[in-house]
Amino acid sequence: MIKAGIDQDAIVKMFSEATAKQGEALRKAVSEATLKALQGRELTMENIRKVLKTVTTAATAGAAQNVASPIDIEAMLTKAFAGMDAALLQAVEANRKALQQFVDQGAGLQEKQLKGALANIEKMEDTFFASVTKAAQGASGPMQGPWEHVLSAMKLKGTDTGAQATQTVEQLLAQTQTALREGRAATAKTAQAMLDGYAALVSGVLIGMSEGLQSGGAEASAAKPKKK
Repeated sequence: MIKAGIDQDAIVKMFSEATAKQGEALRKAVSEATLKALQGRELTMENIRKVLKTVTTAATAGAAQNVASPIDIEAMLTKAFAGMDAALLQAVEANRKALQQFVDQGAGLQEKQLKGALANIEKMEDTFFASVTKAAQGASGPMQGPWEHVLSAMKLKGTDTGAQATQTVEQLLAQTQTALREGRAATAKTAQAMLDGYAALVSGVLIGMSEGLQSGGAEASAAKPKKK
């Protein structure tokens, strides 16, 4: 079944057949599936919620079907959560890069749409927890306990997404203040032109980031000087 750009059946199958030794493979697969789904749409908060819900539901269904012995369901769900966290971290970074373009061109973060974008970054971790919690609550009874433990532990620890979001907001606000002091400011017309289609722009940045990572490894190897 394909939903929200995600092959749910593939995720269900992967979790239902996973062994205790495949935790890292699960995390990576969930991260890639989540990131691919986020890249396939405008990066709005509503779309992010839909993707997280779909991935959580599929991973939960697969884990519930797992009959491997011994298998730690809670550990599997922790890997699923970590995979989504890794993908959402990339979404935060894509927002940062997009907003950076606006700041560099003199747009103020007091602009309504930019202010909204910044607020969305600030609440990215809360959205993450809320989306996974809602999906987990709809799972079968035996799966709710393990999810509660995973979510409680991650709320105490904090997510990479949340840490990056906080750093991003602080950095952009500081840069905006510097721009104002230096007298750099975009005209209202220019600012509006940049703001139109913000979500689509962020999606493009997110896709470009992944393409850059894929080609970057080979380029780095070629550019690296050989040791004498």
